[in-house]
Amino acid sequence: MQKLFILLGLCLLFSCGDKTSDSLIVKGNIKGLKKGTVYLKKAKDTTIVTIDSMVINGNSNFELQSKIDTPEIFYLYLDKYNNEDNRITFFADKGITEINTSLKRFNYDAKIKGSKQQKILEEYISVASKFNNKNLELIKENFDAIKANDTVLINSTEKTYKNLEKRKYLYTVNFAINNRDSEVAPYLALSELYNANIKYLNMINDTLTPTIKTSHYGKELQGFINKIKEEENL
Repeated sequence: MQKLFILLGLCLLFSCGDKTSDSLIVKGNIKGLKKGTVYLKKAKDTTIVTIDSMVINGNSNFELQSKIDTPEIFYLYLDKYNNEDNRITFFADKGITEINTSLKRFNYDAKIKGSKQQKILEEYISVASKFNNKNLELIKENFDAIKANDTVLINSTEKTYKNLEKRKYLYTVNFAINNRDSEVAPYLALSELYNANIKYLNMINDTLTPTIKTSHYGKELQGFINKIKEEENL
């Protein structure tokens, strides 16, 4: 009889484990937040939907949950702002993701600890941000050149901008291929190369591992490529 109780206890233990094994738990702290609402959201089709929410009243700690089948992008929103500053983007997977930030700089102060996909995404962003900063500089230079009617500088900045854009595309392609065994690879193809030549998308898609091909973004990438090919044949 004692053995039977032990066996039942083990069954219950593993049963409880199964219930949480397919869940994402997002918890953390928003320094300086006294009152407000935090939302856990993700993209569904063409809209952003709320998965879970929590009202903050005095205690700036929060915990949100979602069922998750495959690693994908989630968003943490705060109702204090009406622009992109109210959103923290992160790559989520099963298990716990910790996000600690501040009310004053909700998006910019975010420290995220969680999935291995998030680490890879942050590695990409650290380099991609340098391209983006250079783009902003070139846009300003081009704007000033147009105001001054400096055709030589206008042509120069436009040429530099195109070369920089191509370099970023190539960096993204190489980064995705080097991380072909991560869901980040097809995600970057969809989010960063959607308007690039289809050959870049095919290069990434062809190198994805079988597991990644069947992931959420792996399937979306294949569908996106198929749609482009269908439209080109019309």
